[in-house]
Amino acid sequence: MEKILVIRNDKLGDFMLAWPAISLLKRQYPDTCITALVPRYTRPVANLCPWIDGVIIDDQHESTLADALHLSRLIRSERFDASISLFSETRTALAVWLARVPVRLGPATKLAQVFLNRRLRQHRSRSDKPEYEYNTDLVRYFVELQGDEPLSVQAPPFLQFDPDEVTRKKRVYLHEQKIDDDRKLVFIHAGSGGSANNLSLQQFAELADRIDQAGRFHFVLTAGPDELGPTNALSALIKNTRHSIYHSTEGLVKFSQFIAICDLFISGSTGPLHIAGALNVPTAAFYPARQSATSLRWRTLNEESIRIAFSPENFHGENDMQTIDMACCADRVIELLRR
Repeated sequence: MEKILVIRNDKLGDFMLAWPAISLLKRQYPDTCITALVPRYTRPVANLCPWIDGVIIDDQHESTLADALHLSRLIRSERFDASISLFSETRTALAVWLARVPVRLGPATKLAQVFLNRRLRQHRSRSDKPEYEYNTDLVRYFVELQGDEPLSVQAPPFLQFDPDEVTRKKRVYLHEQKIDDDRKLVFIHAGSGGSANNLSLQQFAELADRIDQAGRFHFVLTAGPDELGPTNALSALIKNTRHSIYHSTEGLVKFSQFIAICDLFISGSTGPLHIAGALNVPTAAFYPARQSATSLRWRTLNEESIRIAFSPENFHGENDMQTIDMACCADRVIELLRR
């Protein structure tokens, strides 16, 4: 196999959870050229991935058929030997079939499997394991189909920046914001988690206030390009707590580099949370109890000892997250920060 297309063209967090699988594939076949099919907004992060050699932008068209035909032409021009669909979607499965990719592997689910000639039954809707393991299972199956023994999955971190540069950036930020060197930086990202319910701003504020009473911390409220409104509202709620705001307007690479300086990243199930996990920084994450969005299914990539997760005991629909006890959460976060 000289050229392999890996498809993970949904949200940012989903793409970050594909990195262990892409790493395994590249370590298994180091001379193979691996191309990722991703949406335009995740391309900068895909370019950071050391195991990806090329990127195809999935610029969807209005019509499913027209879209599939357009995408198939892009794929066919690359003359791939195989495709691995880490995300099951009919339009992309149809595109690789139309592109006549010889080996087309993906989950044996939905209509998409009709266009695949290698399938692995996974039952992802049961959420029996982390999403990144479902992804690596597909790569292991691909390796076994080649008659090879799959390697073990590498340990985190999966995303890395130069440690000296991270230290420099942190020192500069502390100086610019007039933050004492001995204060730990606690990032809170209150932005949307896509389909996953998130905490209310009042809950984030309560959590910050409780943590603040336990030590010398500085909170950084992070916001994506379109998330400044809720972040400013959270800032008003914690006006008596030391904090600053970071508005990400320079792209995902700069945002990822900034996340690398934090001592703890707190968020719902969002793309920035999974960037933090890939960086192997400590995380405290909040997940709904809905089966498709559990803390097990969307577990971050960082080491087990530096990640904690919170969920309601039972699913309560739209009010799901309101049942989480923030006092108990604060105690566990403080314990993690003191390690």
